[in-house]
Amino acid sequence: MQHLLQEEYYLGKETYNIIGAAIEVHKELGNGFLESVYQEALAIELTDRQIPFQKEQPLSVQYKNQLLNKRFFADFLCYNEVIVELKAMDNIHEDHLAQVLNYLKATNLKLGLILNFGTSRLQYKRVIL
Repeated sequence: MQHLLQEEYYLGKETYNIIGAAIEVHKELGNGFLESVYQEALAIELTDRQIPFQKEQPLSVQYKNQLLNKRFFADFLCYNEVIVELKAMDNIHEDHLAQVLNYLKATNLKLGLILNFGTSRLQYKRVIL
């Protein structure tokens, strides 16, 4: 059944792989660390699982077809298609969703993942544009 669910969603297999890596990091470290610790550990886990990624990927924003100087940085861009934003908070909040939606709009990508390591169990949220 899990295999079926992976393919029902846009980039389901890729999302499943990323979340699996994050679950492993959370299982090893638990909650309570800074986001930067989880980012470093997730980079190791993504590499071990041969999941292609770019860390702290700069994102450009356009306004009326003009590129703005201001850039944002996504924690990860996986498979060249999935923006991954890490949190170490008490919960995933609306402003986190808005952040990822803005990143998706800026890049014309369709899928983002919010991974929250700040709770006793990993929280994750798929964000689709």
